[in-house]
Amino acid sequence: MNFNHFDESGHAIMVDVSSKQPTLRTAIASAEVRLSPELLYAIMSGGVAKGDVLGVARLAGIMAAKKTSELIPLSHPLTIHHVTVDFEHDDTVGRIVVKCTVRALERTGVEMEAMTGAALAALTIYDMCKGSDKSISIGEIKLLYKEGGKSGTYNRVDMQ
Repeated sequence: MNFNHFDESGHAIMVDVSSKQPTLRTAIASAEVRLSPELLYAIMSGGVAKGDVLGVARLAGIMAAKKTSELIPLSHPLTIHHVTVDFEHDDTVGRIVVKCTVRALERTGVEMEAMTGAALAALTIYDMCKGSDKSISIGEIKLLYKEGGKSGTYNRVDMQ
């Protein structure tokens, strides 16, 4: 397997993308938050003491996507043109799926920005609800979809 974040001597490097032409890049990533159905009901009905959990988580996810290059050492600073953070929930099992979509006209992909956005939105849900339930868990952060660039389109088969 070829890892392009290392030079011939094995030193970590930032990949040189300066010769690549910008193309429209899109990525969608998700993170799963598991919590009690009762807490999920409180979140959805506005009954959490700290306020609008999903509204704050949405803003955190957007901010995180924009700051990915400050958090992931070898990622490129990108001009992000679009970020959305959306939530799907399942009342029966107590689950929120965070989906973060990122779009940019760039020389490199936006997968890390989408994954960082989804992860931070999930962490924000935990932070805002930990006073009510410390057993909340966050899991399965994954890329669902990407398009643009020489590797083309990727569409995860299980899409959840």
